Amino acid sequence: MAAITAGEILLKYSVKSGAAGNSTAGTATGSLGKYISTTAWAGGALNDLFDDVSGAENAASTVDYRCIFVHNSNTANTLENTVVYLSAETAGGASIAIATDNIAASAIGSASAQAAEIATETTAPTGVSAFSSPTTVGAGLSLGNIPSGQTRAFWIRRTAANTAALSNDGATIAVTGDTGSL
Repeated sequence: MAAITAGEILLKYSVKSGAAGNSTAGTATGSLGKYISTTAWAGGALNDLFDDVSGAENAASTVDYRCIFVHNSNTANTLENTVVYLSAETAGGASIAIATDNIAASAIGSASAQAAEIATETTAPTGVSAFSSPTTVGAGLSLGNIPSGQTRAFWIRRTAANTAALSNDGATIAVTGDTGSL
């Protein structure tokens, strides 16, 4: 039994369309829950999850939400004790918080909803844990065990803070876990 590699822990956008998970391409703006999409979220590129905060959104302290899936693509092993956390966040801009979706890990092609679903990016999701901003693995949010070929969702909340304009605002989200003993 080989260990799960970082390249086998995939982050993917969510999608509200389709009849099952992992059957429809997704986008950042469409990541509003329900199913895992076929589209990877690489993270790190400018505006690859949220668009720029406009002056009006900043003044109003607008809150936006996105749903992202963790997909264990390893063919044999469970990703155990999976944790999601903020490994970095740009100071002085919008704030980022995360929450776990309450739907348990499921097969990536499941026809049942795999995460809560929201109507618009400013609609707060229900059926999720409390939002927080853990910055270490130890304080991170538990996604539990994600078996081989399965997925589990988490939510990201961005809150504009009515701050001065800031280029390259953002955060780095990390996912980690263990491979069972050999």
